[in-house]
Amino acid sequence: RWVQSCRRELLDRCLLWNERHLRHALREYERFYNRHRAHQALGQAAPLRRVPEPITDPMRIAELSVRRRDRLGGVLHEYSHAA
Repeated sequence: RWVQSCRRELLDRCLLWNERHLRHALREYERFYNRHRAHQALGQAAPLRRVPEPITDPMRIAELSVRRRDRLGGVLHEYSHAA
């Protein structure tokens, strides 16, 4: 499954220049996969990160601010709550 996800989400969307660039892209994807990407089998958590507590307060939901961080030139996106 990891190889299939890596191909679909990374390698099919990147133009890789050489082996060094490939290794860099694979390291970034591995970090993204284990720390930020949601996994259905883990209840939408990442393997190295637990699921945050749900926000149930309507006032907090209305004022929710989300920050997006692009990885690998925008191929991968990480989302987090802005402090």
